[in-house]
Amino acid sequence: MKLNFKKQFSTLALVTGFAVSASMSMAGECRVAEASMDKPGGFPDRALTMIVPYGPGGGSGQVAAAMAEAVTGLTGVSINRDHKPGGSGTVGMTAYMAAPADGYNVLEHIDDASSAHALDSSRPNPAEDLIPLVVSQVTFSQIYIRSNETRYTDWPSFVEWVQAQNGKATIANVSKEGSMERVIMKFITEASDMQIQQISFDKGAPRYGALLGGQVDALFEQPGDVRKFLDAGNFKPILTVFNERPGVFSDVPTHREMGMDFEPLLRFRGFYVHKGAPSERVDWLKWAFQRAYCEDSYQAFNDSKFMNVIDSYRDTAGAIDMINAAIVQYRDVYKEMGLDVK
Repeated sequence: MKLNFKKQFSTLALVTGFAVSASMSMAGECRVAEASMDKPGGFPDRALTMIVPYGPGGGSGQVAAAMAEAVTGLTGVSINRDHKPGGSGTVGMTAYMAAPADGYNVLEHIDDASSAHALDSSRPNPAEDLIPLVVSQVTFSQIYIRSNETRYTDWPSFVEWVQAQNGKATIANVSKEGSMERVIMKFITEASDMQIQQISFDKGAPRYGALLGGQVDALFEQPGDVRKFLDAGNFKPILTVFNERPGVFSDVPTHREMGMDFEPLLRFRGFYVHKGAPSERVDWLKWAFQRAYCEDSYQAFNDSKFMNVIDSYRDTAGAIDMINAAIVQYRDVYKEMGLDVK
């Protein structure tokens, strides 16, 4: 079945602000006026716990560490990170929903939370069952090969090689069916008329190691997550899933240039608190996490991860708009894909 990619995702791009130029650089703009805020009733008077539904080596682990450092630097409040990988974020989400809603527990999560709810409405809605404190990263995806690869060297030669493998070619990806990565790979393979086995990894480090060690032929990932492999010359991108060539990847073709007519879904990462947490504590947490985005340490981190290509900041209201739009669009796409939407 041929999907109407453009129809399905044009609204998402407009509503969430994803339809931006690759030359736009707003990531460093601080939009939180208050440089300080009094602690409500002494809260917090001990360390916060941040549940991270992914391993420490991937993008979520990295952004969680960077944000925790920034919040601590700003407020003096320590944050203990508790990594609970598994089920493409569902293990960590389940653990977080069972934690006390007292404001001392916060959650890092990605767009997987929105797509999971879109597929199964019994799962937590991050815009309703949680309160977004801040979305601090928005980024695009790429497909990578080893830099010393000789069987193919660019996207056209990769597609030609995959087509000749009779379904035996492999690409490392996340495990959850219906995730942003899986949906985009479905679009790519259908548009490129190729069959490729997607090898599932929940944790980032084994996923990157699989490409580095030659266990897979390619990797689907976001550039910031594999920055060290790009800087070391281990990996090289051959396709960018974005409407324009970002300046830092000006020599890499976009999916549109390769004849694929769909609006790109982007990765977004943010931080949340229980909806039932005391309101005055929620207000302080909103300030702390939104202001921490402005801290030099966090801005340097985002810059190092190519997060200055797209506007990476959403406050609570902006995050809710983004999540709600994503849920609607994912649900429509899942129905057209024939998935069992509950």
